[in-house]
Amino acid sequence: MLMHANTRMNLTAIRDETEAWDKHIFDALTLVPVMAELEADASVIDIGSGGGLPGIPLSIVMPKIWFTLVDATKKKIEYLDQVIDAIGLKNVRAINARAEQLGIDRGERTPDGRQGAHREHYDVAIARGVGQIAMLSELTVPLVKIGGLVLMTKGQRAEEELATAKAALHMLHTNHAGTIETPTGRIVVLEKQRKTPRDYPRRDGEPKRSPLGVKKEAKK
Repeated sequence: MLMHANTRMNLTAIRDETEAWDKHIFDALTLVPVMAELEADASVIDIGSGGGLPGIPLSIVMPKIWFTLVDATKKKIEYLDQVIDAIGLKNVRAINARAEQLGIDRGERTPDGRQGAHREHYDVAIARGVGQIAMLSELTVPLVKIGGLVLMTKGQRAEEELATAKAALHMLHTNHAGTIETPTGRIVVLEKQRKTPRDYPRRDGEPKRSPLGVKKEAKK
């Protein structure tokens, strides 16, 4: 389904199905050992899910975990809805939204307290590859509970990105809990220590335009 849909929209630069199994499916499944201790009914949010990676493969092999797939492009969410329906997945939902908006969504007030919030609701947030850690952390950390984890699948520049993101992690009350080497790359693990300050995430697009805590290079 991914390869077929990719002929109509830009879901992946990989066109070969065999290569996609290695670089997409196997890469997604490297997250399973890190998430293995999650309790049944734990909630995971996949930011920038695109073609459903890594959220769809994970939801197939972890049927007792609830997955929320998020993408800002409506056509991609429509595709994900088709995949979810075709496979018959009952533990997945796809949402057309920006991470910045979900990060400030505290839900609706009810007699029993706030309901339907996305902010500080999830046990784990996952993000795959795209964007530097300083930027991705502002989009993901506000979504997880205190003590929750952010898992970022990264490449060879993971340590360099972590050094650049040091100030951002401090501002978001989050620490680097470790980096795990995998056959396909590296998984950067962040652990949320305290509530996210109310100022974060910032307005739509701001985390990407001006990553938190990263000084802009002086113009020559």
